[in-house]
Amino acid sequence: MKAVRIEEFGGPEVLRTAEIPAPEPGEDEVLVELRASGVNRADVLTRGGGYHAAGQPPIVPGFEGSGIVRETGAAVTGVSVGDRVIAFGGRPGFYAEYVVVPQGHVVRMPEGLDWDAAAALPVAPLSAWYCLRRLARLTSGETVLVRAAASGVGDAAVQISKHLGATVVATAGSDEKVAWALENGADEGINHSSEDVLERTRKIAGEAGVEVVLDTVGGRSFGESLKLAGHGGRVVALANVALEESRIDTRDFYPKNVTIYGFQITNLIGRLGYDPRGDLGELADLAAEGELEVHVDRVFPLEEAADAHRHVEARRNMGKVMIHPAG
Repeated sequence: MKAVRIEEFGGPEVLRTAEIPAPEPGEDEVLVELRASGVNRADVLTRGGGYHAAGQPPIVPGFEGSGIVRETGAAVTGVSVGDRVIAFGGRPGFYAEYVVVPQGHVVRMPEGLDWDAAAALPVAPLSAWYCLRRLARLTSGETVLVRAAASGVGDAAVQISKHLGATVVATAGSDEKVAWALENGADEGINHSSEDVLERTRKIAGEAGVEVVLDTVGGRSFGESLKLAGHGGRVVALANVALEESRIDTRDFYPKNVTIYGFQITNLIGRLGYDPRGDLGELADLAAEGELEVHVDRVFPLEEAADAHRHVEARRNMGKVMIHPAG
């Protein structure tokens, strides 16, 4: 089968298409012929050697996708050959024509959901869903600040927050991205490149601050996120795309009884036993019903995976970037 393989860590140029053997499913595994695969920031970090869970080359990147079940192991009971499924966390990786995943890592696609929307759900929207609903426990009437609101996670977080009845303050790095976040449901927008986020947020939410901050950026932004949270607030940190240290002052959160949560989906599943199928199925139903819109920014064929990474690294995307393994 065709796959994109990393033979050595480096820039986008190390993403090269190769012919490799198709994987064979074990007893409790499912072979999926992929129709669409999501491109995520973790893939970029994997390519450069900066992702802790990636291992060493050769690596086929990619964590999520959608496709058709072509073969099942003898112990598989949840899905059947021919089913349209959402899949995540398989081998060798999702930048390929086929992937093998454990039966616990597949969810049937509801009617009305297309390949791209389905493939985009397991990383960004699921992360936003878990952080807002399970960790921060965001409720109707609260205010949430979403950083990088034009990213895949940020876009989903804006929509999920509105679905839960919250007021959303969205930050992004350009006027265009701020406008896009407002179009997607955010109540207020802040361009962090030209505005003081702390000052603007205080004007919007008052000195009391916001109830929830979803920090998808990390680095220096995290210290500011702690200042933004009000008394009894919750700050969820789920990335460090800034790739820099976070410097914080404990006086910015302990007097306010602020709770800080960390989130990393692969460790949550692999080490802590989280079974995402229930949440993922609920998200898929929302997307199929039009309650959650998966915004696809651009689609690349498998052979242009390097260009897909360049697009993401340049922060040109608004929404999800996808790869179509079959072209």
